[in-house]
Amino acid sequence: MPDAGLAIESHGLVKAFGGLRAVDGIDLSVPAGSTYGFLGPNGSGKTTTIKILLGLVNPNAGQWRLLGQPMPQRSMSVLPQVGALVEGPAFYPWLTGRQNLARLDAMGPGALRRPARRASVGEALERVGLTAAANKKYGAYSLGMRQRLGLAWALLRPRRLLVLDEPTNGMDPQGTREIRHLVRQLGSEGTTIFLSSHLLSEVEQVCSHIGVMHRGKLLTQGPLSALQASAAPRLRVEADDPARAGDVLALIGLSGITREGEQLVATLDGHRPEDCCRALVEAGVGVRLFVPEKLSLEDAFVALTGEGFDVAG
Repeated sequence: MPDAGLAIESHGLVKAFGGLRAVDGIDLSVPAGSTYGFLGPNGSGKTTTIKILLGLVNPNAGQWRLLGQPMPQRSMSVLPQVGALVEGPAFYPWLTGRQNLARLDAMGPGALRRPARRASVGEALERVGLTAAANKKYGAYSLGMRQRLGLAWALLRPRRLLVLDEPTNGMDPQGTREIRHLVRQLGSEGTTIFLSSHLLSEVEQVCSHIGVMHRGKLLTQGPLSALQASAAPRLRVEADDPARAGDVLALIGLSGITREGEQLVATLDGHRPEDCCRALVEAGVGVRLFVPEKLSLEDAFVALTGEGFDVAG
């Protein structure tokens, strides 16, 4: 039975290229109204999965639904409700940004009358910060500006679901902040956003749910807060006698004690930070720094895979 509360739902999706399974039996559950971060290094299967969901690639096995409807059987009625930016946009280089959007919009189903079309194009350009470059030819756009125009196309009509593959690719820090703000705004309006990225810090700031891909498999998914809580928090300590401090922490049961310069890092393993601090002081250890740390998304990824996250792609 389909789950009416899911904007994206898949069961056993598989896509193989020769002997390589780029997508290896994944089951996605993306709640309606969520901002879902689809994480993984380049080559983990994220873009192939997105192409399957949008009907751009045929899977070898599995079923999926978008907005509660079976795909690809209902693609003609479902996809007009879905905005997408996948692997960078492609537009006519000899047309301006405004002309490209107007032409594409005129070809879409249920095209608006010309005055309304002009208004919707102008609004979309404004939302992505391209109003000043609207009459500049696309061929002269920078990579970041091209990404912005692709987002404008995705936002040109009201969408129930947005699928964005690396939307901040090629953008400067200011552009990245603007897109982050736009994603938050769209999420607050009730749009479901499926955001593929390898930028962990960006995902932590805007996403309510995440799924982690690694070598074609979906390792975990669910609320971001639940994933962060599933990995044991750590304790960072700087003391006048690091060796003695390490002995005390080990004695009371902390594990994974390592030294980073003048500081010790240990896994709390359920111990209360205040009890650890008391044990150090009672043992005569001079404590200069004592910080309980909530694990970052990167820490959680390393805990899941045993590998670092290839942020360089």
